[in-house]
Amino acid sequence: MQASQNNEVYAIRLEGISKRFGNKIANDNVDLNVKHGQILAILGENGSGKTTLMNVIAGIYFPDHGKIFVDGKEVVMKSPKEAIKYGIGMIHQHFKLVDVFSAAENIMLGLEEKEKYSIKRCEKRVSEIANQYGFEIDPSRKIYEMSVSEKQTVEIIKVLYRNANILILDEPTAVLAPQETEKLFDVLRKMRDDGKAIIIITHKLHEVLSLSDQVAVLCKGKYIGTVNTAETNEAKLTEMMVGKKVTLNIDRPEPINRKPRLELSHVSCVNREGTKILNDVSFTAYSGEILGIAGIAGSGQRELLESIAGLQKPEGEILYIDPETGKTEDLRSKTPMQIREKGISLSFIPEDRLGMGLVGNMDIVDNVMLRSYRKGRPFLLDRNNPKKLAEKIIEDLEVVTPGVSTPIRSLSGGNVQKVLVGREIASAPTVLMSAYPVRGLDINSSYMIYHLLNKQKENGCAVIYVGEDLDVLLALADRILVICAGSVSGIFDARTTTKEEIGLKMIQNKHQRGSDANG
Repeated sequence: MQASQNNEVYAIRLEGISKRFGNKIANDNVDLNVKHGQILAILGENGSGKTTLMNVIAGIYFPDHGKIFVDGKEVVMKSPKEAIKYGIGMIHQHFKLVDVFSAAENIMLGLEEKEKYSIKRCEKRVSEIANQYGFEIDPSRKIYEMSVSEKQTVEIIKVLYRNANILILDEPTAVLAPQETEKLFDVLRKMRDDGKAIIIITHKLHEVLSLSDQVAVLCKGKYIGTVNTAETNEAKLTEMMVGKKVTLNIDRPEPINRKPRLELSHVSCVNREGTKILNDVSFTAYSGEILGIAGIAGSGQRELLESIAGLQKPEGEILYIDPETGKTEDLRSKTPMQIREKGISLSFIPEDRLGMGLVGNMDIVDNVMLRSYRKGRPFLLDRNNPKKLAEKIIEDLEVVTPGVSTPIRSLSGGNVQKVLVGREIASAPTVLMSAYPVRGLDINSSYMIYHLLNKQKENGCAVIYVGEDLDVLLALADRILVICAGSVSGIFDARTTTKEEIGLKMIQNKHQRGSDANG
């Protein structure tokens, strides 16, 4: 059907789109429509084919089968450049900007103009677009001087500058504070009212319900259906995604036998360029509680966890209090191996799951062995126990894999994360640090991870959880530490604080910080 009954032509209409990568079917005969003046949200579990489908629309992938119609006419798009010709622009989760260039220079990159290139003309046009939709941007400012939300603004204006009428946004709020998210939503609503068609991929159901007009659901590469947002809710959407009813509740048991386990005092850290990434960070993590860490991406969360794990060499003091003897050990100058040799059971689930947590070319058993290979005799490594543990992780966490001998790189991102989380938890840690452990996971798997973290808390473990979804942090954590530009801007009781209060501390200016850090 090319048009609706009232002869309205769709901005985008997909008919029987299929895309295969080797033996894996990413999209299986998908039909999809989106109108001008509409915001369509795309939902689906990890690996359901959402991003692949959007990459097909954006000209990044060429479909194996199916047709694409733009404004009622069939088109063939073999590149993003061709997609732009048809008014389609995609804003990716990971920005594609040149840091040393200004906003205007990045926006002009790749443009073919009849007139001579003019930065002044570009800056003027950028300001006009910003004023039209309510963006805040300085066209002459360098990218490396910008916040994450400002960089995202540059990416959006870049496609608008090329006259895009159909915008695709992949997880646009993943790295934004609530206040920045609401600003972005206001801009998207103005674009919708201006007649643009907007497609947004997000895992956050509350954002789907507050922003979109319709929701399309994919499951295992297949199109399940499209519903009007006003006629659905979180439970119904979740059931459509996973094919069964899922209880979306995070249990938060009260801390039991809460005692200091980690004490950080005046911890600072610089990167290779000499820039201070952490600045005078002090806090205490307790056994039997989950300490959530909130902050805009790049605020120092990664460096903080790596400093505790022995992967950075910070200044200050990082004291570990032994739960058995009560004795303290300064971890600041110790390597991860030295920490382990001291008998300190510290587990770290890093943000970079393949680059730092696991080895892609090794199978699941070998990756499990990375924690225990030194326990075997020289040249005679024990593979029996790691194999049993790998099988248990696959069963307990429902890892989708042909078997324990499958290379990690062959698994989807969500299943890779399950293997990493399972391995670290299996070591029965007294301190468990996790950076974005549910990133890329579907809803069902995410709640499984929340349950595992709560189990560690009940076992007396001190859990430090870095997350990007404030609703989850508020429901899961006992306390929330907010980090802004490398400094602690506040510590809150998760049971009594609000998302707005946390969000303000995530983006507060440097001159406002100081006394709040001891909250």
